[in-house]
Amino acid sequence: MPHPLFERHRATLDRALQAIAERGYWTPYPEAPSPRVYGEGAADAGKAAFEALRDRAFALDQPGGGGTVGGERSPYGFPLGVTYPRADPATLLAGVARARGSWSKAGPEAWVGVCLEILHRLNQQSFLVAHAVMHTTGQAFMMAFQAGGPHAQDRGLEAVAYAWDEMRRIPAQALWEKPQGKNEPLRMEKRYRIVPRGIGLVIGCCTFPTWNSYPGIFADLATGNAVVVKPHPGAILPLALTVRIARDVLAEAGFDPNVVTLAAHEAGDSIAQALALRPEVKLIDFTGSTVNGDWLETHARQAQVYTEKAGVNQIVVDSAGDWKGVVRNVAFSLALYSGQMCTAPQNIYVPRDGIDTADGHLGFDAVAAALAQGVDQLLSDPARAVEVLGAVQNDGVLQRIDAARALGPVVLDSRPIVHPQHPAAVIRTPLIVRLDAADRDKYLREWFGPIAFVVATASTDESLAIARDAVVGHGALTLAVYSRSPAVQERAVELAEEAGVALSINLTGGVFVNQSAAFSDYHGTGANPAANAALTDAAFVAGRFRVVQHRRHV
Repeated sequence: MPHPLFERHRATLDRALQAIAERGYWTPYPEAPSPRVYGEGAADAGKAAFEALRDRAFALDQPGGGGTVGGERSPYGFPLGVTYPRADPATLLAGVARARGSWSKAGPEAWVGVCLEILHRLNQQSFLVAHAVMHTTGQAFMMAFQAGGPHAQDRGLEAVAYAWDEMRRIPAQALWEKPQGKNEPLRMEKRYRIVPRGIGLVIGCCTFPTWNSYPGIFADLATGNAVVVKPHPGAILPLALTVRIARDVLAEAGFDPNVVTLAAHEAGDSIAQALALRPEVKLIDFTGSTVNGDWLETHARQAQVYTEKAGVNQIVVDSAGDWKGVVRNVAFSLALYSGQMCTAPQNIYVPRDGIDTADGHLGFDAVAAALAQGVDQLLSDPARAVEVLGAVQNDGVLQRIDAARALGPVVLDSRPIVHPQHPAAVIRTPLIVRLDAADRDKYLREWFGPIAFVVATASTDESLAIARDAVVGHGALTLAVYSRSPAVQERAVELAEEAGVALSINLTGGVFVNQSAAFSDYHGTGANPAANAALTDAAFVAGRFRVVQHRRHV
């Protein structure tokens, strides 16, 4: 008999399977925070639920080490005051080990059904999660709702769909019959069982705690693994809510809720390394710095490690048919969430002699000035600006802005903006600095935050060559090109395929280089140093289980 949760959500799963095959637009989780979609009063209830969590202990009954941790501070200017159970690795993993038994034997339909129910309930709590994301990451509310809620849920469902698609290829049994000429054929009955790898560790980041973590969490769960979720100490609450909802669903479905646990810790604690090296941990998903990602790949040899690390995202400007559209699109891409996105562009390569547009030739200085003016116009109204920029998540971003100012002539300086509702929020507009192609030591490393460089090159050919070197040597998640020349566009496609980076060509409308749509766009390729996996494809899930068979003569 199919698991009841699998049957309850089977239509959603079937449609998700169709979506990953067709790669068109589809979502079961609407991104509009509308009462027509989520119900009258849902927005107010979500905000009230968030306020009720502040300044108190977060209820989570799981194995721990005694004591509490906490210390999150909203980038909008106030402490959350939430405390969480302190996790001792040995105690936590002992509880997880006890929980794995019945879960690992439940089978793919149970695993997938439970995942689909968790995602359904997360969607129902999208307003609560949005406030938790907003006040830990600094995202503006609309972005926090969309990226932290429905878009993250899309990525989780996408991982579940890929997991089911891979597991359903394995038959439960087969009759093997080999002819033996005049003799009776050899006959065997063979049975195949999908066996989870063990325990998965998901290490969250401080800027997109749900969007970047849900693929790993749900890929692990959908393939029968237990999951330890280790949030960034600055963004615990969104993942704590996720863990609590998952544990509720597991318990209601008759499983030990310790299949999913939270490993919260203070800043500076080494629990991530301690957990990552435990022999029980067989899968690790990580989003964060190159230093930490490289350490995991080098030292956590007992585990399959999936990493998304730092990169240098780039735009090559060759020519433009709709120059105003280029400026609007690039300006928004630079300003969105203050550049605190792994996909945000950093380097903009422009020939020193300028570019041709449908309205005439523009020199390099005119191109740089137009981009600066585009950012200024976009952010001229403070009430609108704060909804685009959000708030700065941590002091490291501010330090990088100050350091980048000294690298070259400033085309557009970064400035503070006062938030109308949150005057204590830390908000900064983008900084744009002019550099030369020879300044590779300055721009060929990630400057995470609202920092961009307009780089003067000898030609578009040199721009493309630098872009290729940057992707191969330093990694990138996005590359964009603006050109009216089919030959340049084709060279950019060849570069992207050779270097292994997602390419956007002549984006001037309502889609931006730093946006990635689940079920259609592959986030990361796994083919350059910025990430060793893609969100989401078959390779992201297939290594999370093994097939064990037994056979006997008939």
